[in-house]
Amino acid sequence: MPQHDHDSSLRHRLGRTLRTPIGVTALTACLLVALVAVLGPVLLGDRAAQVDTDAINQGSSAAHLLGTDQLGRDIAARVVVATRLTLRLTLMAAVIGVGGGLLLGVAPAVVGRRLGRLITATVGVLVAFPGLLFLLFLATIFGVGSTGAVFAVALAMVPPMARLVQNLTASIAGSDYVAAARILGVGRFRMVVRHLLPNIAEPSVLFATQATGGILVAFSGLSFLGLGVQPPQYDWGRLLNEQLNRIFVNPAAALAPGAAVVLTGLMFGLVGEVLAQAGGRRAPQAPETTPQEELGTPHEPAVEHVGGALVRARDLRVTFPGGRQAVRGISLDIGEGEAVGLVGESGSGKSLSALALADLVPHPGRVSAAALGFDGHDLRADPRLGTELAMVFQDPMASLNPALRVGRQLAEVAEVHLGASRAEATARAVDRLDAVRIATPGRRARQRPHEYSGGMRQRAVIAMGLMGKPKLITADEPTTALDVAVQRQVLDLLAEVREESGAALLLISHDLAVVAQVCERVLVMYAGLVVENLPVTELLGGAAHPYTRALVGAVPTMTTDRGTELATIPGRPPEPGETGAGCPFAARCERARERCHEDTPELTDLGPGRQVACWYPVGTAAAGRSVAATAHTAHTAKATS
Repeated sequence: MPQHDHDSSLRHRLGRTLRTPIGVTALTACLLVALVAVLGPVLLGDRAAQVDTDAINQGSSAAHLLGTDQLGRDIAARVVVATRLTLRLTLMAAVIGVGGGLLLGVAPAVVGRRLGRLITATVGVLVAFPGLLFLLFLATIFGVGSTGAVFAVALAMVPPMARLVQNLTASIAGSDYVAAARILGVGRFRMVVRHLLPNIAEPSVLFATQATGGILVAFSGLSFLGLGVQPPQYDWGRLLNEQLNRIFVNPAAALAPGAAVVLTGLMFGLVGEVLAQAGGRRAPQAPETTPQEELGTPHEPAVEHVGGALVRARDLRVTFPGGRQAVRGISLDIGEGEAVGLVGESGSGKSLSALALADLVPHPGRVSAAALGFDGHDLRADPRLGTELAMVFQDPMASLNPALRVGRQLAEVAEVHLGASRAEATARAVDRLDAVRIATPGRRARQRPHEYSGGMRQRAVIAMGLMGKPKLITADEPTTALDVAVQRQVLDLLAEVREESGAALLLISHDLAVVAQVCERVLVMYAGLVVENLPVTELLGGAAHPYTRALVGAVPTMTTDRGTELATIPGRPPEPGETGAGCPFAARCERARERCHEDTPELTDLGPGRQVACWYPVGTAAAGRSVAATAHTAHTAKATS
């Protein structure tokens, strides 16, 4: 994706994160420490250096907040003044350590194989060496003093940084775009700068920021041991060393430098957490302002709970960097207790549409909508996942932690979302396993996922969704990996769950037979758009969109002649970003006319409970006129010739 799009997205997420409590705290702490470092020596430098033999080793008082040292100098002023030197040396060590780690980390990906293996093995040996011993070893080599301490701490940081970068670049170096760049003859320096470093920047910056707190502690430790800053200079570690022997007489004097180290280290940790949230999927999803809201013009209400609609989405979009839209403005309603099927080819946007409802779209995807309501709540501001909205994913093994017992995982849902005690949550987990027809649920709750069969794992995932009181169950291809007999059991179970709980069901599938068995209404998606909305009773014989008819025609039935070749849809679906003007299905549609390639059809009503996005839907007057016009044109052309 274009670098400016990535930078803009990162700035947007960073600005949004800085408005959260943790972001405000981190920003305030950074500004405070920066002000102290800049203004401290200017305002209190003379006071910190002033020797007063009449005030030697005094305790805390109004004149001296933390007391005085053995030369009568004000300890509070010295702690403030020491901030600049401590931070300067810490940041110098961090820059050297990060730079060295990056160089060693990317080297195996660009140098020869033998040299790369040697570098990797060397880094592995250094990482395995105890960090504290390695630091002291380097400190003795570089000698006593602030310069030697900077290099010792910086080089001690290089191995873990290099190992992280090596792991990150190894996952990227095998990518197709890197291989293509090599084939095109891209130089090593350009390869690193353009293809490797931009793709590992976020985790590397996060690690470096959090490791800077450790560097501060390590540097202060060396000064405390007498290996770092030497008199007449002083940092927090040196001040702690000077006042340690008076800790029982004047505790504040000894604890103040230590508290400064701890609090500043926490500040670096907060900065790393902010960067993690801004750069990863955990970035808080603050409600975004639509253009209409910015202009103050009337717009559609965010949530409207009318007509028994449980879920109401309007102009729902999922956008990825570069402006590629995988879901391109769909609108849907799901009634209370209704079973709706969402069908289409792979890549049509089915799963992303459902994930957008649950606020689970993976980073760096972004969700926007004119309205996104669930049971009267605005899902953009108040996600309901875990309590009233349940998800059943395609691969149950990916939803269950293999290291935990199944009952413990189910119980965690009740503990986190319902506030239940451990005993209450465990009892409910056993009850839910029993509700999904798992025999001996008490014993099964103590087992791990690998001890379950495929069908039992899928039942356990459904039970996990029932730990709350769901009003909507979203099942994403829940039967794909199961054999026919187990598929039937799972489908029957979903029907039983709906009947007992009254929950609505959104079933995502590419199997029209499964949808026809379970659902009451079907939404057909193609290229990120809903192209048809019809009752399931009309699916097999009354579909109006050519794409829906093609999907139905590609599914064999029990009456299909074994010698008949199955119908196929020529071409392939467009990738996100490939769609332009006109109907997205026009290139594959045998009924397409000139208008289909120029204008995009909207989803319009086609009778009670039916909608279609097609200029010439099957079985309508428009389609008949189109066919007649085509025949007339052909006849005229033949007569003319």
